[in-house]
Amino acid sequence: MDFEHVLKALLQQFEQRRIRYGVIGGFALGLLGAPRSTMDLDFLVHREDLEALHQLLSRLGYQRDVLLENVSQYFHPARPFGSIDVIHAFRPYALDMLARARTVPYAETSSIRVIEPEDIIGLKVQALANNPARRAQETADIEALASRYGRQLDWNRIQLYYDLFELGQEATTLRAQYGQQDQS
Repeated sequence: MDFEHVLKALLQQFEQRRIRYGVIGGFALGLLGAPRSTMDLDFLVHREDLEALHQLLSRLGYQRDVLLENVSQYFHPARPFGSIDVIHAFRPYALDMLARARTVPYAETSSIRVIEPEDIIGLKVQALANNPARRAQETADIEALASRYGRQLDWNRIQLYYDLFELGQEATTLRAQYGQQDQS
């Protein structure tokens, strides 16, 4: 996927169409200083903006191949455009994540909204709880963010996310390992 090309096509349109979004997933990790390889773009998008997003992506040649209550997935037949995964924000936790999203510089002349590190950790906890096969990658991503941000993180919010999935002890262990570290 040619991230720069795809994001150039998307970001200005997101603003013009007032699509409330935040980048999540592997690309967000890179924006937050914990880079890792990724093959797609992942967004959290307000449910009320999903139709505007669908129209935009369709106009750009993307085809929706999954539409569920919580997620949708798009692919483009031209390889440089890759695939886009969307989590639908309509539950209170997800809406709060969108409200807290921060704008960070991207490329030389652009900016992009990215979900806060604590909230990305929350989504990673949900992913590993829902799909144990993803545990190794999700845990590595969580630890990369925890190592990068250390004691700057809102550890109470992180604990809440782990508690939601009955994984509270893992949050305690993570905090003991990274919660007293200064930003690296």
